[in-house]
Amino acid sequence: MQLKKFFSKMILFFCVIFFTQNLFANQNIKIPENADFWSDYPHEELASFIVDNMNDEELLAQILMFGWAGSEPSELLLQWIKLRSLGSVKVYGWSTNNVKDVAKSVIKVQEESLKGRFKIPLYVATDQEGGWIRHIKGRTSDTPGNLAIGATGLASDAYYSGYYIAKELRAMGINMNFAPTVDIYTNLNSTVIGPRAFSSNALDTGILGASYSQGVIDAGLIPTAKHFPGHGDTSDDSHGHLPEIQIDFNTLQNRELLPFKFLVDEKIPAIMSGHLSFPQITKNGEPATLSKYFLTKVLRQDMGYEGLIITDDMMMNGATLYAGSLSKAVRMAIEAGNDIVISSTTANLYDSLWTNNLSLMSRSNEFKQTVKTAAKRVILSKLKYFKGENFVPIYPDLENIEKLVPDPEGTKFFLNQACKSITAYNKPANSYKIQNPNEQKILIAGQYQDFLEEGLKRFPNAKTLRYNYNMGPNETAWTGDKIYSEGLNYDTIIIGCANDKAATVAKRVNKLTEKGKNVIIISIMSPVYFMKEKWNSSILLCYSYSPFSFKASFSVLAGDFEPTGYLPLFNN
Repeated sequence: MQLKKFFSKMILFFCVIFFTQNLFANQNIKIPENADFWSDYPHEELASFIVDNMNDEELLAQILMFGWAGSEPSELLLQWIKLRSLGSVKVYGWSTNNVKDVAKSVIKVQEESLKGRFKIPLYVATDQEGGWIRHIKGRTSDTPGNLAIGATGLASDAYYSGYYIAKELRAMGINMNFAPTVDIYTNLNSTVIGPRAFSSNALDTGILGASYSQGVIDAGLIPTAKHFPGHGDTSDDSHGHLPEIQIDFNTLQNRELLPFKFLVDEKIPAIMSGHLSFPQITKNGEPATLSKYFLTKVLRQDMGYEGLIITDDMMMNGATLYAGSLSKAVRMAIEAGNDIVISSTTANLYDSLWTNNLSLMSRSNEFKQTVKTAAKRVILSKLKYFKGENFVPIYPDLENIEKLVPDPEGTKFFLNQACKSITAYNKPANSYKIQNPNEQKILIAGQYQDFLEEGLKRFPNAKTLRYNYNMGPNETAWTGDKIYSEGLNYDTIIIGCANDKAATVAKRVNKLTEKGKNVIIISIMSPVYFMKEKWNSSILLCYSYSPFSFKASFSVLAGDFEPTGYLPLFNN
């Protein structure tokens, strides 16, 4: 018995020694000087090693993200990557009509990045929310968008929208998507968020946003929820000036922050901070992008967020006008707690954005440590991502892009989703099916040529009339009178309306119902223009100018199915 106790103690003793040695071994890993991003060491230790050995230029450049104009990266952008190890790039909508060219550009910038001292790959980002916001065009799917997802209320629709959009981006080598937008459609007068929102309901927005994000992740990309702490309760656009949202913290916490809480709980890897002022919450009214209170205290400490915080574009006036200069705005953004700072244009090599903040790093150890903390978070995020099981290949396959974009399965899904989203907002008497169309005279009016062409596919004998998207007051009145006069000669008048000017035209056309005409209004984009008064016309909501949405709308009129979507907005 004594011998058994002795051996038991000896086994326990050696187990303790073994685990203790391994614990200390992991804490004291010696990484050689020639190690780089791809060396085989634990992520935390390797990230610390890299930032400890970076110079000030490499640290600061690692937390910057620049865009470029033109069909391929500029020599200036390539110099930022070659000379300073720029950490990230963004593909904007002005250089994306050819998806193969986008992929070639990605290969070019990644090749330069991997030549650097630490061989750190780039985060390559874009804005491909779906619907209205689609920066990469060309062959990519023009999808029904978030408000159409809200109209079905199905988490599966949100998931597969994020998934198929991300699959197309993956084919081009883009590994980060600035989506989903989880701003709540609180202010119905907002033309900034509008159909980019899922809903007026915070809970629905959170569920759909989390589902969309998971779809992006499962396709291998990094989703980025925006615009923290919430852009939905303002009609102002931070591109021009700083929007002020006049709500207290309790309202913010129980409404705007709720979707972000969902996403933080789901461990979303990135959140974008917005150029939004909340004067009732912060006395000096600084934009959230530049606010240590919002980013460090509320998002990091109170909500427990551990992922990347990325600024909205710092070239927007909402940030720079408050700070006084771009250089100062960048400094304030870093101090507030952002990990990646975006500029839509590539800064010159010796712009004050760079020189002033680099100089501050040499003078202020506190500022340098803040930059270093952000750089480590970026590099650690990259290590986990690029050394994980499901990441976007650094070099896209140029030969197969046309097979992958648009995604064949995604095309089927987006049409199905568009059909489910069509909403019968106003249905005075009969079904939306146009009875005996071959025996009727039908007029189709709209602002988009695609809309008119889709109508002719279903009603080939119809006459079409296109009117302008942007109209002044006189042209708006003239257009309304013209379509009204023309409509007197027809049995059914179908009019597509995408903005407030079109809604004014529709009010005039609506009076044709008094003449016994069948007037059908198809609301494109935001339906708020049709929620403010009563209409005699039938009104269908399709929420988007996507070809899928146009096809679904005319399929309803042709009698293929009855609309089952519901309005995802609060009609106050």
